Amino acid sequence: MASILRQIVAGPRARHPEAGLDLCYVTDHIIATSGPSETYPQLAYRNPLDQVVKFLDSKHGDDWAIWEFRAEGTGYPDESVYGRVRHYPWPDHHPPPFRLVPMIMASMRNWLHGGELDGGKVASDGRPMSSSKGTLTQEQKDAKREKRVVVVHCKAGKGRSGTVSCSYLIAEEGWKPEDALARFTERRMRPKFGAGVSIPSQLRWISYVERWTKGGKKYTDRPIEIAEIHVWGLRHGVKVDIEGFRDEGKKIDVFHTFKRQERVVVDPAAPEESGISDMIWEMAGYPAAKANQKAPEDAHYSDATNPGDDPATEDKGKKHALKRKGTEILHKVSSKGTKPKNGSASSSKTDVTDNSEEEPGGMAVILRPTEPVRIPNSDVNISVERRNKTPKSMGLTMVTAVAHVWFNTFFEGEGPERDGKALDSGVFSIEWDAMDGIKGSSRKGSRAFDRIAVVWRVAGTDALPEEVVEPAEGQPVPQVRPADWQGANKEDPDSQKDLGLRVQSPASADVSKASSMRSTEEPGETKDGELEGVRSSGPTGEDLHVGDHGEVKDGNKK
Repeated sequence: MASILRQIVAGPRARHPEAGLDLCYVTDHIIATSGPSETYPQLAYRNPLDQVVKFLDSKHGDDWAIWEFRAEGTGYPDESVYGRVRHYPWPDHHPPPFRLVPMIMASMRNWLHGGELDGGKVASDGRPMSSSKGTLTQEQKDAKREKRVVVVHCKAGKGRSGTVSCSYLIAEEGWKPEDALARFTERRMRPKFGAGVSIPSQLRWISYVERWTKGGKKYTDRPIEIAEIHVWGLRHGVKVDIEGFRDEGKKIDVFHTFKRQERVVVDPAAPEESGISDMIWEMAGYPAAKANQKAPEDAHYSDATNPGDDPATEDKGKKHALKRKGTEILHKVSSKGTKPKNGSASSSKTDVTDNSEEEPGGMAVILRPTEPVRIPNSDVNISVERRNKTPKSMGLTMVTAVAHVWFNTFFEGEGPERDGKALDSGVFSIEWDAMDGIKGSSRKGSRAFDRIAVVWRVAGTDALPEEVVEPAEGQPVPQVRPADWQGANKEDPDSQKDLGLRVQSPASADVSKASSMRSTEEPGETKDGELEGVRSSGPTGEDLHVGDHGEVKDGNKK
């Protein structure tokens, strides 16, 4: 029964009927898997930890180790995997704080090159200290090198695991980003089920890794300030937040929410509206983007990470477009409005209105905080949400758009190209279609704006930059404090955002906030619906069939 549940959660895949584990060999030495568990209810539909350990023991002896990236908690204590685990957690559906990347790359390299796993223990003052064990000889390391594997996992074993896997191949193995992304998609995803790494911000981070590598692996983390945000085509009722990492990257904080008096409307003309038709179609199960998750065309390396379409997929896309055409026609008809008896033109009204008084929009708007918003590091997230009010008696808010985008000012300031000395100020621009969607998907709802440009600068003269260096081979590498493995870490303030109705909370006249009343889900979405379309594959790309007790089965037998 548990095996059947796990197959249902993981979605359609070309596997043996008795297959139990979900993992793939990205290369001979990198295994990606969804997060295992040893507690209920997750144990019923996720990889059972004891079976994962048994499989790894049988295939790799004591030459395997885990790298986990779950800020929501691993779901198991370290002792359950012999303490053979490295922790570098960050929130789901987001890129990592870039300062973690050099540590992750170095620790994986040390292990795969035959080094010790626990050479990265951290002293009370934060400095790495050497292992108490005896150092391996070069001959011993060479013998281990061909046998070692790293097991990377997050929740679904796709976004975060894929970001790290591809980054390692680029930074330590010399792969081209396009080849690394294509390999991960090929090994991790079933045909016609989209990209392995599809979130635009994670793909942007992979482009940063390529530039970091080419620039000699120099990175400087600096506190920065957001001076203002220029927005073109801003719709009414859009809330804009500035967010960033804290707690070593395990949590995301909202550093500022723009108030009404911080909006300078340069051109008050109303941008073209698509109404709430996009959002309605998405709630009905026909999102603007096709169900299989692909990276947007404007995202970095979208051609490489997205698998090619076949005729069947293209045919589905045509049918999908026809379904959406009806909404466009309805919108064109309704937008012309009707003329009331007094002869003045007016648009047809509904009981849903925008928040134009609290959050006015326009063709050109400048969001200028009362004082610059300070971020303690170089990673910045801009989060937007559009709300439409229902009648006051209902006390509800209709959320019609949700999106966000991450960028890093060291790379936007051309740090790798300037020998590690990034510019002290700059502008990051992005179009709406290239933004990250809801919970790692392409769903964003109706358009909240056309384009934004974020004006940033290094924070004050007292801001001390910190150079983050990748430890040399053989040197100890620190790891970070893990999240509570039992969960309830509340790592992401945006994790519950979705399209649909929410209960209005008591809020000021300047900024209307809403707490989640109901979260809309895609048809067929399950507790771990993100696993849909993943596959299990062996070192040479063959389908890998693992039984309910961790044994490897012959994929050719039925």
